[in-house]
Amino acid sequence: MVAIIDYDAGNLKSVEKAFAYLGEQALVTRSREEILGADRIVLPGVGAFGDAMDKLRRYGLTDVIREAVGEGIPFLGICLGLQLLFDSSEESPGVEGLGLCRGRILRFPEKEGMKIPHMGWNSLHFDHPGRLFAGIGEDSCVYFVHSYYLEAEDPKIVTASAQYAARIHASIEEKNIFACQFHPEKSGAVGLKILENFLSC
Repeated sequence: MVAIIDYDAGNLKSVEKAFAYLGEQALVTRSREEILGADRIVLPGVGAFGDAMDKLRRYGLTDVIREAVGEGIPFLGICLGLQLLFDSSEESPGVEGLGLCRGRILRFPEKEGMKIPHMGWNSLHFDHPGRLFAGIGEDSCVYFVHSYYLEAEDPKIVTASAQYAARIHASIEEKNIFACQFHPEKSGAVGLKILENFLSC
């Protein structure tokens, strides 16, 4: 069973439907017992970094997430869910992220002809072999919607990158933590394969 963490961040139903399409039971929850009892955990999210961290704390989910990761349960962050795993974001100065991975979330630089937010399909370059991308070809396209991007401290955890006004660390893998800046649940057959691979991790 996959636990999808509910912290009022939106985009939960599309993630739930994607797992249902793959034949996997998914439960949208903020229950500590249900999250820690799951086989896999997903932290999706659309919204602002500071507001999201405030809600995670308000619902008592920050400690649950740290406990789940510490117990080795495979954990997937999606979009804002990726950003929250890191130390801080320029979107919300002074707000600490979960700090489970080292790195910063930066705002895209202004570049002529480049609209912010970055919204649409972009190809992936595979920096390092990653379990999420088994059976997926280089330059496969996935769907992004974001105004901020990850700059990981350790490039070895970056499994995929993309280019849009800056080099985006688009996916990471560190022990049992996986995360994607893009939306696999909105990325067609490639995205479904990524989620299927997560279920095998």
